[in-house]
Amino acid sequence: MNKNVAAIMRHKAVGIITVSPDTPVITALKMMAERNIGSVVVMDDDQYLGIMTERDYSRKVVLKGRSSVETTAVQIMTADLPTIKPSDSIEHCMQLMSDRNIRYLPVFENDSIAGIISMTDVIKEIISSQEETITHLRDYVHSSL
Repeated sequence: MNKNVAAIMRHKAVGIITVSPDTPVITALKMMAERNIGSVVVMDDDQYLGIMTERDYSRKVVLKGRSSVETTAVQIMTADLPTIKPSDSIEHCMQLMSDRNIRYLPVFENDSIAGIISMTDVIKEIISSQEETITHLRDYVHSSL
């Protein structure tokens, strides 16, 4: 399997969903729920600041007894995620996610954010690739009989 991040980006229906730094956490959570996604990108105009995830919410708001209305996205976002490029391999992404125990990676192209990939996206791409291999092998075996 030698697929890359660009292959994942082609299959994703949802573009980048962004919030401003001062967006209340409750508003960001509603946006995520409406779109059935687990993260939003925190942007200050065109400047990428970080990603706010459901995990950030549960660990930095709920468990600390903070208010979802008064706490803002910038206060709980994760800002130090490693970045990847569309040309990076799926294996590289899996390794980064596994080593850092993270579920999301921001994708950058020409110094600007191009998208977000999740652990689920990576797993789906691996399964799809394996299914393609199985189909090719099955066709090859049947054509040689």
